[in-house]
Amino acid sequence: YLLSTNMGEVVVMFFGVALGAVLGVVAGRGEALVLPLLPTMILWVNLVTDGFPALAVGVDPADRELMERAPRDRAEAVVTRRMWAWIAVSSVVMGLGTLGVLDAGLPGGMIEGEGGIREARTMAFNTLVLFQLFGVFCIRSDTAPVGHQLFANGWLWLSLAAALALQLAVLYVPALQLAFGTVGLSAGDWALCTGVAATIVVASEMVKACWRRVDRRATAC
Repeated sequence: YLLSTNMGEVVVMFFGVALGAVLGVVAGRGEALVLPLLPTMILWVNLVTDGFPALAVGVDPADRELMERAPRDRAEAVVTRRMWAWIAVSSVVMGLGTLGVLDAGLPGGMIEGEGGIREARTMAFNTLVLFQLFGVFCIRSDTAPVGHQLFANGWLWLSLAAALALQLAVLYVPALQLAFGTVGLSAGDWALCTGVAATIVVASEMVKACWRRVDRRATAC
């Protein structure tokens, strides 16, 4: 979970700077570049919206079908090939989705928008947070659907509620807005951020469907 979310942040920051002109992110007078997310935003994501769910998913109950599976190969790495594949897929989905929302909030670029950099950056920040909150459900199993044992871990839901409450505070409490460079978002903005972030679940279901097919073929052989 942490590897996939942090790689998503790397994609956002690297390509947000490298492709700034394409996305409509234009530096003002005296500015060398404009960051897609501020350092305080990245720190917030790593400490809060990454940290709480990561701790909670660490106490996720074992899958009920665990004892029906073949033993794990002793030579298999801790981070398996499937994990690396998911890290690659999720980081690309998170990165493209977050940068797409940033682009949509700015005039110019590939998607025409009307807001300023502060509004666009806040929407991108919120989208990345929601990506990670959705993403925690995707990594609870390599093959089981997202809804599998959905309510088995109360700590996970508590951590998500806490992370979302703190995120709302950053967006709407004036003192925190000043500290983090955010603005309040409208219902339409939230709908866009949530819709884009939910694509991580679609990507997860597609990847897991492929893995289940591979497992069935291996069992048949």
